[in-house]
Amino acid sequence: MLYRRPTEPQAIEIPFDGSIYLVRVRRHRQARRYTLRIQAATREVVLTLPPRGSLKEAKEFAVKHGGWIAARLGRLPELVPFAHGTVLPLRGVPHRIVHRRGVRGTVWTETDAQGNRLLCVAGEAAHLPRRVTDFLKREAKRDLEAASLRYAAKLGVKIRRIAVRDQATRWGSCSTTGALSFSWRLILAPPYVLDYLAAHEVAHFVEMNHSPRFWRLVERLYPGMQRAKTWLDIHGTDLHRYGEFDGPAEARRARISDEADL
Repeated sequence: MLYRRPTEPQAIEIPFDGSIYLVRVRRHRQARRYTLRIQAATREVVLTLPPRGSLKEAKEFAVKHGGWIAARLGRLPELVPFAHGTVLPLRGVPHRIVHRRGVRGTVWTETDAQGNRLLCVAGEAAHLPRRVTDFLKREAKRDLEAASLRYAAKLGVKIRRIAVRDQATRWGSCSTTGALSFSWRLILAPPYVLDYLAAHEVAHFVEMNHSPRFWRLVERLYPGMQRAKTWLDIHGTDLHRYGEFDGPAEARRARISDEADL
């Protein structure tokens, strides 16, 4: 009863300077004021209302901040689709995508005569984005499984399942049932960042919190923790530039969003 009214739209259109911005509307029981957030990972604009807030007032608030919406969206890094000639980082090293139509195989890496790293993709051009995405997911799972099992052995804990997804909410998660989930985009980051996230999530098997004890445990598992955290703070959002995002619509972490409130 605290959330959307039967006639309340899921999204509204906000005009500004000749452009129309689609803004998703949601109510939240803990909200105390109207807020606008730009989710950097999904490029989604979210307008949050308190339980008893007025949609009319909320829309007026969003219209008032039309310039803010336009400016924040304009500051986001340009999207980089998976296509012939695109340069993307693989384990932090730039690779240029090269389409090899007519060549047998799927996706592989090689180095050309000039020493440039290439990500070669066979098959029809229409299948290139999916093939690159599938390749990156496989590589991410392989690296994350190896790192997670290594840290689990150090702590004497058992991992039941490891999954990779395209999630905006967090880089990794751990369930009480022994399952780990990670963003496949970690394969785009330097290996020490992926290793840190694996250590972070495995540590949750012992400390299911973010207490000082938890952070001491992570640092014991991975002494380079601070270096990896700093890299993510600076470059993490850029990892969502590549390919097509297919994760949850709502990103909850404040570090990957901008906010305006009333």
